[in-house]
Amino acid sequence: MKNKIILGLLSACLVISPLATAKEKIYTFGVVPQQAANVLANRWVPLTQYLSKRTGLTINFATAANIPTFETRLAENKYDIAYMNPFHYVVFSEDSDYIAIANQADKKIQGVLVAKKESNIESIADLQNRTIAFPAPGSFAATLLPQAELKQSQIEFTPRYVASHDSVYLSVAKEFFVAGGGVKRTLNNMPDDVRATLKVIYETQRYTPHAFAVLNTMSDEHQKTIQEALTNMSNDPEGEAILSKLGMLRLQKAIDSDWDDVRALNLNAGAIAK
Repeated sequence: MKNKIILGLLSACLVISPLATAKEKIYTFGVVPQQAANVLANRWVPLTQYLSKRTGLTINFATAANIPTFETRLAENKYDIAYMNPFHYVVFSEDSDYIAIANQADKKIQGVLVAKKESNIESIADLQNRTIAFPAPGSFAATLLPQAELKQSQIEFTPRYVASHDSVYLSVAKEFFVAGGGVKRTLNNMPDDVRATLKVIYETQRYTPHAFAVLNTMSDEHQKTIQEALTNMSNDPEGEAILSKLGMLRLQKAIDSDWDDVRALNLNAGAIAK
């Protein structure tokens, strides 16, 4: 029965074409596919249900099969609300009219490079002329940050893109690649038997984390209502439990300039699928 429920959720999540009546606006909440769709649905559907209950709006969870598809949908304004990485926000706040309303409080995002625990890979110096797994070209912390810092350290490497954070960890655990890029949150969310086989060999510098953003075509009233519901989640047990499942403690109000540290990196927007 549980598997049937999950399959039903996935079919609704991957194809964003909900039926709406003329009287009711259905908002689609797109989540960057850092992990498998069933994992994301399990963790994020409770949040969209919570927001629907707290705001009185109809908010449905959605994701995409991979990060490039998610980026294309952002470029086409397919999501009314989106949880996107910092680089996505910098690009799509200009190109596709997304406005940040919240981010994770007391949190900076950083990338990590992982290797098989029993391997002889101990530092980035051991990655010279090796092939390294990454989720996608536009993945901020798991791809762009470690790649930039590898290049700063004059480490020559060949990137291979494997679609998601989970795929990176699994491919390194199975020794398809000697190392891979990710973030601690998704690494910690992996099953114990996979995580136990991996070790972190490098951590990048820290930056403003993922954005909760909305399209600027959304009414000011609804923007504010959703923002208040998100930032008040840690004030009640139900919301706190949902955030905990997402690996978050508290959300705070955000403004566009919070991501100026990411803009200062002058990253190439060509890495984004549009």
